[in-house]
Amino acid sequence: MPVRSDSYSQTYSAFRWEIPRFYNIGADVCDRWANGNNLRALICLDGELPQYVSFDEVRRLTNKLANVLIGSGLAAGDRVAILLFRSPQSLIAHVAAFKAGLVSVCLSPLFSETEIEYRLSITESKVVITDSAGFAKLESIKGRLELRHVYVIGKNAGGDQLDSVLAVASDQFVVAPTRAHDPAVIAFTTGSEGPPKGVLHAHRSFLGALPTFELVHDGPPAAGDVYWTPADWSWLGGLFPVLAAWRYGMPVLIDGATRFDPYSAFDLMANYAVRHAFIHPTALKLMRSIRSNQPSLRLLTLLTGGETLGTEILEWARGVFGVEINEVYAQSECTGIAGNNTRLFPVRPGSLGRPIPGHDVRIVDQHGCELGRGQTGIIGVRQPDPAIFLEYWRDPVATKAKFAGEFLLTGDLATQDEQGYLWYAGRSDDLITTAGYRVSPSEIEDCIMKHPSVGLVGVVGVPDTVCTEAIKAWVVLKPGFSPSEDLARDIQRLVRSHLALHQYPRQIRFTDSLPMSANGKIVRRELRALH
Repeated sequence: MPVRSDSYSQTYSAFRWEIPRFYNIGADVCDRWANGNNLRALICLDGELPQYVSFDEVRRLTNKLANVLIGSGLAAGDRVAILLFRSPQSLIAHVAAFKAGLVSVCLSPLFSETEIEYRLSITESKVVITDSAGFAKLESIKGRLELRHVYVIGKNAGGDQLDSVLAVASDQFVVAPTRAHDPAVIAFTTGSEGPPKGVLHAHRSFLGALPTFELVHDGPPAAGDVYWTPADWSWLGGLFPVLAAWRYGMPVLIDGATRFDPYSAFDLMANYAVRHAFIHPTALKLMRSIRSNQPSLRLLTLLTGGETLGTEILEWARGVFGVEINEVYAQSECTGIAGNNTRLFPVRPGSLGRPIPGHDVRIVDQHGCELGRGQTGIIGVRQPDPAIFLEYWRDPVATKAKFAGEFLLTGDLATQDEQGYLWYAGRSDDLITTAGYRVSPSEIEDCIMKHPSVGLVGVVGVPDTVCTEAIKAWVVLKPGFSPSEDLARDIQRLVRSHLALHQYPRQIRFTDSLPMSANGKIVRRELRALH
């Protein structure tokens, strides 16, 4: 972990990785604290009174579930899909899968049946752990999948009742002797072209994320600290920080909400003395938009990431939360590699911060050759680095294209100044950043093209004060169809029924033609300029 120092340069230069040969995320974040002292692991807001769960209880439950999974006939490396909102069962499922030597597959409950089927199919997941809402989505597709079991939280919800099988399972389990580079988790990302790709990470990737957690939260937590985030745990940027809090013995507050409420966010941070939080930029903007008397907060550190924040919101946060926001830069293929620590160096609004100790971050060209300071190029991460993913799931061509020379190529364009600050310059693809998600326009275009009236469509992100970018679709209709508000709403309903809620176009614009390149591709930058 980073050396505790008042100097960024000393902290960075003194860092050395110590990755053990054998390592298991589940044992590290849970069993190390399950010593019979009932150290608090979870504060669950589900009902009138909060429920408290200790690490001892988490160990017992994860051991039971690990036995259930192995008893289901799963072997090392088999995939277990977790289709749940933020909940105690979600964390328990991930940790149990890790302890059993299985690979957890992150699925968002916001996904449609089509999206869930695709992800379960390509990962060949054999077990799904979900709730009644997730089970309802699986009902129409499970016949086309090779699932052995669907374990469901709650009673009378169909499938195998999770509580029932856990009740008779043993709470004694020997953690699988996983090596640090063995597969642990798959999270899906969406490229600018083609279907979503599964990003496979090893157990060591979690160790690779810990220096980021320590730097942006200014060291390990103290006794009595509480951690909270409204971020989606089907995204590693939401899941790994929560597991990191556990790794340091810090209890995690789970609010049980399926949609973000800025009013309750203020209240729960105050009522439960949250000291450390990760709040994504869209949530911060929603909190800023409300006009109310904010309660007294006790935050020590506040982390955000996903897109850079401007001076105005940084100043607002300083006044409201009483702390500086530490931003972090990461992507699905490589956990946090740059960020801020306002004690070690000043935040420069608009920058991505400086490289995190342990990560050699440079600006390179497409061949992996380093560029000079001030030159615009691709953000590259030098190998070896434990935070770098293993592969795109069973896609060696895409995996190979992600690397050049010594570097992983993030695909994001930036410059780096003389002090090492990274300045974002744009994307090398056309991904849309909306409400904390990175969305592929091609996936939405493919869906809209299913509408019988649509002849051609181009999807772009346009500036939005709350979501960073709103999704806008430019539609060319087939002959015989005329533009109308009813038709626009019908197209939106189609997307809502096939894709996740955050993927439907908030704006539909009908047009006679789209700007096209010489090789027949839509020129999205011209569409963005027309917004």
